[in-house]
Amino acid sequence: MIDKNHIPDRDDDIDGYTKIDRYNPQLIENLSAHYLDVLKQIGENPQREGLLKTPERIAKAMLFLTHGYDLDAKSILNSAMFKEEYSQMVIVKDIEVYSMCEHHMLPFFGKAHIAYIPNGYVVGLSKIPRVVDAFARRLQVQERLTNEIRDCIQETLNPVGVGIVIECRHLCMSMRGVQKQNSVTTTSAFTGEFLKEKTRTEFLNLISSKLS
Repeated sequence: MIDKNHIPDRDDDIDGYTKIDRYNPQLIENLSAHYLDVLKQIGENPQREGLLKTPERIAKAMLFLTHGYDLDAKSILNSAMFKEEYSQMVIVKDIEVYSMCEHHMLPFFGKAHIAYIPNGYVVGLSKIPRVVDAFARRLQVQERLTNEIRDCIQETLNPVGVGIVIECRHLCMSMRGVQKQNSVTTTSAFTGEFLKEKTRTEFLNLISSKLS
């Protein structure tokens, strides 16, 4: 999707800052043509000043928003696994989630809270949010996203257990359809020790607490 050998495409300078994007130019051209037609079909004039570069901008935005298809989540974890005799719960919470609903291609966003109990190996803490991005930056449903993250961590690290809770707002519910602006969808998934009520309760209490 992103061509690392392509010469950077430079957008206009704004206040001395040059934004550099690296994309496959043929893919951008193909997508832009489709978005140009979409603008026409909805009754817009793609030749007016504000829309001249819009098809290209949408094409680049869509490639960024779905770049998770090019990421290997298991390789991300494998790149930073360290042998460590730590056997208590490790939690990374309040991980920002940005994804696209596969039913309407509208965003949903929120936070993920992830825990695992090591079984001889720990992973670099930054890799867990990267795994979230690898699956979130695709067309998704929140339920599958939750399971994919859980399964990736369980299968790669082989921990004693994994716990995950994701809380998101879905624009397909607030901008259209039922139009409920304040609804939040919560999903959860557990393996191993987290299937036990005591461990699961400890995890849920910890992600609810705030640092003083």
